[in-house]
Amino acid sequence: MAMAFARERLAPFASDWDRDKFFPVETMRAAADLGMAAIYVREESGGAGLSRLDTALIFEALATGCPAVAAYLSIHNMCAWMIDAFGTPAQREIWMPRLAKMQFFTSYCLTEPGCGSDAAALRTRAKKRGDAYVLTGEKQFISGAGAGGDEHLYLVMARTGVEGPSGISAFLIEGGRPGITLGGNERKMGWNAQPTRAVVFDDCETPASSMLGSEGRGFAMAMAALDGGRLNIGACSLGGADAALNRALAYMKERKAFGRRLDEFQALQFRLADMATELEAARALLWRAASALDAGAEDASKLCAMAKRIATDIGFDVADNALQLLGGYGYLCDYGLEKIVRDLRVHRILEGTNEIMRLIVARALLESETK
Repeated sequence: MAMAFARERLAPFASDWDRDKFFPVETMRAAADLGMAAIYVREESGGAGLSRLDTALIFEALATGCPAVAAYLSIHNMCAWMIDAFGTPAQREIWMPRLAKMQFFTSYCLTEPGCGSDAAALRTRAKKRGDAYVLTGEKQFISGAGAGGDEHLYLVMARTGVEGPSGISAFLIEGGRPGITLGGNERKMGWNAQPTRAVVFDDCETPASSMLGSEGRGFAMAMAALDGGRLNIGACSLGGADAALNRALAYMKERKAFGRRLDEFQALQFRLADMATELEAARALLWRAASALDAGAEDASKLCAMAKRIATDIGFDVADNALQLLGGYGYLCDYGLEKIVRDLRVHRILEGTNEIMRLIVARALLESETK
């Protein structure tokens, strides 16, 4: 179903959306009608109730049509899961039906202008005032921000206590609330089918009931969500790379050079073999990590970091090699490969840079040695 949706509803329009910087709201909602806005949200909360492995398969399939759209759906799913996993019954009752149908769009608001990889150093502050909290600060690189206008839910991590991760809480803030302003849609290398903006809070008052989970637990919840987000974005890289590889294969069966089809040159055959093998190896590790997360394994976070790093690095490299195989044609927009390369490049940065993935893995290894 996801492959058919990608083939029929995403791929034919992806280049136009990229060119026009168009966020396909109705297409997103059509995906939501098929259950793709709350894939691993529990069925009793209105979700599809699928596993993380199922989810990886779905996002890989969607990304064959458009990595940028698939990646936004990943972020939306991550936010929906946080509310299902950590929200109160009242919060789930209010938000889950709206998010499952994408009546409201969501944004995950952690990164700030002065702290990207060092997310625990965030400066956005939420001060208690009576039965409310007042937020002041700025979030940067927020995917999807403003897409739904007032019908947008920002999941915001803000400091309510001491320095460090234990002083951070999470809040659910509606887009139409006074005190929220948005920056302009950033001009980016890729991901043009979804907006990226700064979100500024200036004495933005929100009810105490909008806090997600308990005070001081925001950072831990945000990190738990990122395990799944890293798998999803890795799957999007594999899907985009697979689409690029298939386009290169089709081209090489038709293009001739020096009197022979390109697919008859052994050197190019070896390159194709390496690309396909590396994709399959990355896919195997991603599925292994997804299964570990489903099982609640102790090493799941480490495996998710490993899988994200491998899948996004290899996905980008395969797409870049596919472009090279088309030569000058690969550089033209009409062939769609340069868009895939541009879209996949950011996957090595977001949901934790690949340098941070190495740090997570190294710390896990060293901690296991001391036990």
